[in-house]
Amino acid sequence: MVGYLVLENGLVFSGRRIGYKKDAIFEVVFNTAMSGYMETLTDPSYVGQGIVFTYPLIGNYGVMRSDTESKKIWVEGVIVHELADYSSNFRKESNLNDFLIEHKIPGLEGVNTRTLTKILRDAGVMRGKITSNINNVKSIIKEIKNYQPKDPVSQVTCKKPTKLGNGKYNIALYDFGVKGNIVKSLLKRNTRITLFPAATTSQEILSIKPDGILLSNGPGDPKDNKIAIKTIKELYQTHIPILGICLGHQLLALATGANTKKLKYGHRGPNHPVKNSEKDRVFITSQNHGYYIDEDTLDSKVASVTYRNVNDKTIEGLKYKHKKIVTVQFHPEACAGPQDTAYLFDDFITTIKEYKHA
Repeated sequence: MVGYLVLENGLVFSGRRIGYKKDAIFEVVFNTAMSGYMETLTDPSYVGQGIVFTYPLIGNYGVMRSDTESKKIWVEGVIVHELADYSSNFRKESNLNDFLIEHKIPGLEGVNTRTLTKILRDAGVMRGKITSNINNVKSIIKEIKNYQPKDPVSQVTCKKPTKLGNGKYNIALYDFGVKGNIVKSLLKRNTRITLFPAATTSQEILSIKPDGILLSNGPGDPKDNKIAIKTIKELYQTHIPILGICLGHQLLALATGANTKKLKYGHRGPNHPVKNSEKDRVFITSQNHGYYIDEDTLDSKVASVTYRNVNDKTIEGLKYKHKKIVTVQFHPEACAGPQDTAYLFDDFITTIKEYKHA
């Protein structure tokens, strides 16, 4: 079946329908990963977005549910140059097309993803629609331009406090759409975790007397999370060690008076170079975000920049002065992606040990 991707600027890309046969509107973004599509599709930070995979062949090693970051696919649509007809992997449980159908996610293959990615890089991310009917493109464009995702964090956060693990160190994980491997990375470091929903108050979080607090990744515009920003502002007043990842990194900056802005086309993929000024070393990182901290609004008395993106020089990490707080824009758990910065979890546990014995 022929299908189309209509962009809000009026451009139309044709292809073949894959996945579930339904229409879908989303923000069109591109991901530069060569592998790891299972982790990408199930990353809660992709709510409201459709992914253009820049790597030309997707699905060649099939579906392994143990590789997922959550229990479902969160992306709204999938656009590829070629979907593998045959997948080969000794761990394979099914194929990608069937997985998309199971989760009712529409897609297109046969699209010139190279051209589409160049357009997104030049014009910036824009909204689009997967459809089989383009008889009235003007009407579709109007529909696309009226589309706004509704409170994405509320869709992906846990619904009630949830306890995991039985390790020594008591971690409060403020869940804005946490990836599964962040939880795994903590649990294997002798922790016990309480997941808290995004609307949780600081009093509820502090009631468990946490040894450390982790602010998770998540989707959408960080400024929309007003309750969380208020809560984090109150948590900041304590002396408890805090680690912020991705959205958590942005929310803590907002809570301390900085501003965030939208990137032209975002950072999405497991191959983004980041330089650490303290180690004078470049790390390759996994990233998935569309917003960044405006450095001009950052109070140098509050925090110092520790990591910077090599490509566009945006802030990738902060250390808060007179606090036991470190935040990073990238994903140290890196699934899929390199494990270069997994040491940040070890550093977090070391800080907790020092805090407990202070």
